[in-house]
Amino acid sequence: MSVFSRVVLPVFLAFSGSAQAHITLEYQTAHAGSRYKANFKVPHGCGDSPVREIVVQIPPGVRGARPMPKPGWTVRIERAALAEPFMDHGRRVTEEVVRVSWVARTEADQLASDHYDEFALQASLPNQPGPMYWSVSQVCVQGRIDWNERPLQGQSLRQLKTPAALLEIIPGGAAHVH
Repeated sequence: MSVFSRVVLPVFLAFSGSAQAHITLEYQTAHAGSRYKANFKVPHGCGDSPVREIVVQIPPGVRGARPMPKPGWTVRIERAALAEPFMDHGRRVTEEVVRVSWVARTEADQLASDHYDEFALQASLPNQPGPMYWSVSQVCVQGRIDWNERPLQGQSLRQLKTPAALLEIIPGGAAHVH
């Protein structure tokens, strides 16, 4: 047995397994101030229990969230009043999307624990670069997992049991897109 298979391969498999165990974003970097497609990858249910609902908390500073409809799932959008309304294309915006949920319509539409799926929305990112964490709740027929932990100074996402999905917002000006 080579050194690679005795030492490197088990370490790689341990980290790749943990990295795939939680909900992540397909695109983990985006430009500040750009439109962004947040595609949440859901790799499993809660143990053997299927997923019946996915709930995404929209981070502060994200504007104009619009979920993608999904066959077999009902989309629910929750809005809240803004402390400071703003103008967008000549229209005064007084409330913003704060939470998006996808709920399976029937038992057959639920995400079986041995299957994989994705849930997407589009939104405008803030102009400020830096890490942005998206909290996602995975509600199953039996149980739930709240992917909402954020690392402390010097801690990595791999050290967390239920890490929030990380988006690294990088400097740069993307063109204004509709």
